[in-house]
Amino acid sequence: MAIPNGTARTTPSPIGLRRLDPKEGKSSVQSLAKGLRVLEAFTAEADEMTLSEIAAAAGLDAGTTFRMLNTLVSVGYVTRIPESRRFRLSLKVLDLGFNAIAHKDLRDIVRPLLQTLVDEVSEAASFAVLEGGDVLYIERVRAGFTRLGVDIRIGTTIPAAVTSIGRAILAFLPENRLERVLATPPRHPSPTLKTPDRATLDPRLDALRRDGYVLEKSVITPDLRLLAVPVIGADGWATGAISVVAPWSQSSDEDLKARALEPMLATARHIARAQEAVGSTSSLVNA
Repeated sequence: MAIPNGTARTTPSPIGLRRLDPKEGKSSVQSLAKGLRVLEAFTAEADEMTLSEIAAAAGLDAGTTFRMLNTLVSVGYVTRIPESRRFRLSLKVLDLGFNAIAHKDLRDIVRPLLQTLVDEVSEAASFAVLEGGDVLYIERVRAGFTRLGVDIRIGTTIPAAVTSIGRAILAFLPENRLERVLATPPRHPSPTLKTPDRATLDPRLDALRRDGYVLEKSVITPDLRLLAVPVIGADGWATGAISVVAPWSQSSDEDLKARALEPMLATARHIARAQEAVGSTSSLVNA
């Protein structure tokens, strides 16, 4: 597609599309904002448009719109309509919304159940799912006002094979999906967190399948003791996992297991039943 001759006059920003503020340039990425404006230009009434129509709707010049469209086409969010000069959004755009909705649904399901678990065991608890090669923390509930020495927040991603909560999911995946997850590069590789090789990982997964849980020192914060169990769906495969953490100096393996394992297994069953009832998506998003 050739670069258009000349540039179109920038039109006023349509209703619903916020005008870019030059004063925000130092704290924002203007090119990203322009790309989003191009996506937002498409509507139910204008689902297919030419470059000039998109430029007018987005309030951008034709040259900028051309570059934004080329980028969005190359990454799969916009499609060129064959044998025409028109563009439309691809189904990949829907994935962004569906993933956000799915995770919100999971949080709505999980949070009250995690809160009940935390109230019972008096330790912080988390719920995570797989996303690509990582484990993604969907929900986390503290025990009272206690802040543990660990920087795990909602939305945190860590290579799945590195963490106890991630391995609790990996141990209960079909073999072909396990291989695919392990072959997927982590989103944010960490030089301090070494991913175990298969010779080290496989015996750990076998032990998890045998015992149904993992109890060990946290690899992220060594002064924490961590217990993790999978959430198993109706098909017998993991849809996520729960973890409970306790200060290393204030508990033992036997104490944490005695206090938390049965309540965690019960919570995992409740989450699995709730997911099945509402048809929630499983942990295998992008796996």
